[in-house]
Amino acid sequence: MTLLFLFDMDDVLYDYDWRVRMAGLTELTGLELAELRRRWWHDDGEWAAEAGRFPDGASYHRAFTTALGVPVSTDEWVRNRRSAMRPRPEAIAAVRRAAELGQVSLLTNNGPLMDEQLATVAPEIAPLFGEHLRTTSRYGARKPDPRVFERVLSEYAVPASEVFFVDDMAENVAAAASLGITVYRYGTAEGLRAAIEEFALLRAAARS
Repeated sequence: MTLLFLFDMDDVLYDYDWRVRMAGLTELTGLELAELRRRWWHDDGEWAAEAGRFPDGASYHRAFTTALGVPVSTDEWVRNRRSAMRPRPEAIAAVRRAAELGQVSLLTNNGPLMDEQLATVAPEIAPLFGEHLRTTSRYGARKPDPRVFERVLSEYAVPASEVFFVDDMAENVAAAASLGITVYRYGTAEGLRAAIEEFALLRAAARS
């Protein structure tokens, strides 16, 4: 059975500065941080999108611009999101190693527009993940809801014992661990690489 390696994106494979993103949106819209949060970054806006409320990027974009009350093009949205990210080459190298040991898949809390634009927003990792470059919106739940992990297991038809998951958030790794998934809370790229190698060795030993 093929091992499955699940990777969070922001603050694992990329440095992500949410305030840089918000500052960029303030420049685009004239709305200050507090107002941006009030209009979109809440349970009925971005968090709902991450949990699959909107079926595609177009519906997300319509809801987003309606909530803000200011036109923001998809290209502007993508450039703004990308501006807040800086790749972590050593962490990305760990993904490359995991791909040699099994199947890799992204599991990032984001909505359907991000899902459709991930190859543009995160080109450094796109070739490694291919069609497995995915957001939680595909699964109809967002981390740390255990249902997102249950649906990933179902999608890949793999038992929890054969899955490794890395995230920077304690509540997210705890949710995955509650299902029997092997987890690593991101600390360093070196630690991630070691955890991947240990997981693969332990699974190989269990099969022998």
